[in-house]
Amino acid sequence: MLGSLKTLLLRGLLAGLIAGLLAGTVGYFVGEPKVDAAIAIEEANSAKEEAAQPAESTAGHSHGDEEEPLVSRTGQKAGQFLALGLAGMAFGAIFAAVAHFARRYTTLSGPRLAIGLAIGGWAAIVAVPFFKYPANPPAVGDPETINERTWLWVAAVLLGLAAVGIGVFVYKALTAQLETFRLIGGVAAFVLIAAVGYILLPGVNEVAADFPASLLWEFRAASLAESATLWACLGLGFAALTEFAMRTSTPVREQVATAG
Repeated sequence: MLGSLKTLLLRGLLAGLIAGLLAGTVGYFVGEPKVDAAIAIEEANSAKEEAAQPAESTAGHSHGDEEEPLVSRTGQKAGQFLALGLAGMAFGAIFAAVAHFARRYTTLSGPRLAIGLAIGGWAAIVAVPFFKYPANPPAVGDPETINERTWLWVAAVLLGLAAVGIGVFVYKALTAQLETFRLIGGVAAFVLIAAVGYILLPGVNEVAADFPASLLWEFRAASLAESATLWACLGLGFAALTEFAMRTSTPVREQVATAG
C-alpha cells in the first residue's frame, strides 16, 4: 500500500468524509421518513395517555407548557450530514491506521487490502452487533434501560472484533491448505465465535406488541443500509485513492529506472 502513515491518514479522512456524506444521504431519504412515522406513533400514544388521565391531574398542565426539543426535526435531519461526516472521518483515520499496520503482514495489494478491511470492519462493528441488538425507532425502548443496552451493544462490538480477528487468524494459520479451505476455515471460526457470543449475551426485546411490525423492520433495514453505505464507500473510496496514487507514481518510478 503506497504512502506513509501521514499519507494514509489523509486518504482515510477524505474517503471517510465522502462515505459519511453518502451515508447521510441514504439516511435522509430512506431512514428519516421511518423516524417521522415512529415519532408520530409516539406522540399519538402520549396524547392517548394524557386523555386517559383524571382531569384533576391535568388541570395544571397545558400543551403550551410542554418542553420543546433542543433541536427541531429539520435541524436533526440536516445535522446528520455533519454527524455522519465527522463519524466517517473518524472511522477513516482508524481505518488508515489499521491499514498501515496490516500491510506489513499481508501480500495483498493496497486496493484489495482496503476492501478486505472494510468488509471486516463492517462485519465486526455493524453486522455482529446489529443481528443481536438491532436498531429501534424512537418510539421503541425503555429510557430506564438505555445504559444497560449501551453496554450490551459495546459487548457485541467486542464480540464482533474477536470473531473477525479469530477468523483472520485461522485463515492465516491454514497457509498450507487450498485457498477454498482457508476461506471455509476462517468463515467457520467467525460464525462459531459469533454464535457462542450470541448465546452468552442476554437478549433485549422492548418492542410493544401494538407497534407496527412493518415499520419496525423498515426502520431496521434503513439503519442497516445507512451503515453498509458508510463502510462500503469508505473501503471503495480508500481503495480508489490508493490505486490512483499507485498509478500516478508509476511514471515517476519508470523515469528514475530509465535514468539509472
